[in-house]
Amino acid sequence: MRKALRWLLALVVLIGTVSTAGAATAAEPKAVDIKDRLLSIPGMSLIEEKPYTGYRFFVLNYTQPVDHRHPSKGTFQQRITVLHKDADRPTVFYTGGYNVSTTPSRREPTQIVDGNQISMEYRYFTPSRPAPADWSKLDIWQAASDQHRIFQALKPVYSENWISTGGSKGGMTATYYERFYPRDMDGVVAYVAPNDVVNKEDSAYDRFFARVGTEECRDKLNGVQREALVRRAPLEKKYAAYAADNGYTFDTIGSLDRAYEAVVLDYVWGFWQYSTLADCADIPADAENATDEAIWDSVDTISGFSAYTDQGLETYTPYYYQAGTQLGAPTIHFPHIEKKYVRYGYQPPRNFVPRSIPMKFEPSAMRDVDSWVRHNAHQMLFVYGQNDPWGAEPFRLGHGARDSYVFTAPGMNHGANVAGLVADQKAKATARILDWAGVAPAEIQDDPTAARPLAAFDAKLDKRDVERETALRP
Repeated sequence: MRKALRWLLALVVLIGTVSTAGAATAAEPKAVDIKDRLLSIPGMSLIEEKPYTGYRFFVLNYTQPVDHRHPSKGTFQQRITVLHKDADRPTVFYTGGYNVSTTPSRREPTQIVDGNQISMEYRYFTPSRPAPADWSKLDIWQAASDQHRIFQALKPVYSENWISTGGSKGGMTATYYERFYPRDMDGVVAYVAPNDVVNKEDSAYDRFFARVGTEECRDKLNGVQREALVRRAPLEKKYAAYAADNGYTFDTIGSLDRAYEAVVLDYVWGFWQYSTLADCADIPADAENATDEAIWDSVDTISGFSAYTDQGLETYTPYYYQAGTQLGAPTIHFPHIEKKYVRYGYQPPRNFVPRSIPMKFEPSAMRDVDSWVRHNAHQMLFVYGQNDPWGAEPFRLGHGARDSYVFTAPGMNHGANVAGLVADQKAKATARILDWAGVAPAEIQDDPTAARPLAAFDAKLDKRDVERETALRP
């Protein structure tokens, strides 16, 4: 009887426990979907969601003020993307400094830390452009303030450590963001970021081209470039037919002749920016005896004859505007070409922006950033390519810089990355990135030489090649 009573009491307790647990479970709030969390942010709206295995990928618009100093004076929609891994993972804030891709991709630091990635389209690149466009509001501080507001909006969702990154103009952008908002990020990884401190002094580029690669390769490239100007008359006839067939015009730069020379003078620079020493095998070895077609094809493949047409320039108007107002632009010389063949030389950014847009250069902007980096860089990594022309004027570190590094990848071009560094620098850079992101495993903290990316390489998701463009742009 007692045994039966004990059994009955146990059954009652068990039923009560199950019932209570069920009630508690029913009462627990359901986890809010990440899309709902993102869209609950004031000013955030969804353009589309695209599937990718292991992630959620969103293309979004975020409302930004045209002028962060006077937010009441109009807004515009800035396009961003979110590659969502997990709200408990670190977040990488990426910008290329131009348009944002709406195809899922993962930058190198994102793979290293196995985290989320926020990508921002740079202001004034369409469709992220105010209408009408007040071009005076396109400057590095306004763009950094765009990033700051996006960070503030998303930090409550992604509360772990943040690292900013970007390549080329995006590397510059990450650096400027750190300069103006140094408390936002836990680390910065800036790839192949040019640093044109004094716009009128560009001798570093001339020295670069005098010694890059091998003498044999330099001679082949110089020969094709010179020959393209020697044969200007017949090749410009071909250019005129090419432009007519494609509906290209030359109002912004002023003439087909100016555009032709600009493309040809980009040729050597473009080769070293996008190619490697091994690609010299594809350059005509005897330019003087090469056919017109061979000269044309080589120049078109590397420089792109559409680059300085109105249609080719239009997309990049915001870049050329910034180059002519704050960033600076290189001017190089061509000692291997007789002066009689060079009519215009390296043309300034003003020639690539419609005259309806006023421009005035601000020489103090880059000096300010350079000085700040030298003396205040904290947890910043700069990666350059040995054979990349844009690395001829790099960022450098001085007294006051802490836990910051400048590394150069041997033999690499404008696509230089951490993976291309020599072994000890590669391990050091990887270990520091993991530490800044707050996800360095204990064994890596004890032995940085063991540092490896936390996520496996994904050939489709992880972009490693330099993003090819058809004109001289970082």
